[in-house]
Amino acid sequence: MEKPYVIGIDMGGTNTAFGIVDTRGNVIAKSAIKTDNPDIEAYVQELKEECTKLIESVGGIDKIKGIGAGCPNGNYYTGNIEFAPNLPWEGVVPFAKMLTEAFGVPAAITNDANAAAVGEMTYGVARGMKNFIMITLGTGVGSGIVIDGKIVYGHDGFAGELGHVNVVRNNGRMCGCGRSGCLEAYTSATGVARSAREILEMSQTDSQLRSIPAESITSKDVFDAAMNGDEVAKEIFNYTGKILGESFADFVAFSAPEAIVLFGGLAKAGDLILNPIVENMEKNLLPIWKDKVKVLFSTLKDADAALLGASALGWEL
Repeated sequence: MEKPYVIGIDMGGTNTAFGIVDTRGNVIAKSAIKTDNPDIEAYVQELKEECTKLIESVGGIDKIKGIGAGCPNGNYYTGNIEFAPNLPWEGVVPFAKMLTEAFGVPAAITNDANAAAVGEMTYGVARGMKNFIMITLGTGVGSGIVIDGKIVYGHDGFAGELGHVNVVRNNGRMCGCGRSGCLEAYTSATGVARSAREILEMSQTDSQLRSIPAESITSKDVFDAAMNGDEVAKEIFNYTGKILGESFADFVAFSAPEAIVLFGGLAKAGDLILNPIVENMEKNLLPIWKDKVKVLFSTLKDADAALLGASALGWEL
């Protein structure tokens, strides 16, 4: 009998979401755990325990065809998570192998942003598109590049690390990857918080953000302040959007996408982030691409884009 379900796992730098998905792309049940356990064996055990609760609710492991996982620095070719800067495990982690051993079903992994791109292309705003770029704005900045309807993996499985293109050549911020000046260091959730601290220090303007200890400011605090009309908070979003827009103009020159799709926590800022992105992208595009590339928000809620995209790997096993 054909097994009716797969497991999709979306591993982020902070949380790992997972769910049972049917052949029509319906998420039957889902849950989440924290990703911060420094012991990878203990993390996999916790993942197994929590996921087993969902598996039992649909009739047991015999109903599961396979597992697909989207992971930071997840290599589709090798099944390994390799040197992921935003995860607590160093070096190379044979994650697909660990999943297969833990659950007793085949498993495959890919980069978390690639998984989100597959989910968006299959079920979301990029449905029907064959050329687009997915940008995930969360703890880090990830990307999935789709050309002619296929994810670009490159020769080693790591193509599309647009979060680690250099946007500040001299004296740029240190990034979690060990380099300086990366896009991620400026436009991730943590990057926005760093920008807030820097701009508050340089500015004399009143701001509700000054009531929060500088080291405790989060990107959500900046969003809340901006929604209340706080001028400093709006400046922080304009600064972040400028860097993203200029970078997007460069990305367009590479693959001429129909659209760039934004996904993740920062995308929830809506026009606060969209308007400066579009303004600065258009300002820096070559004339042949002006007014041709859409910047869109994901239409899949929360982690569903990456979860659904990751689950698609399970059907191929």
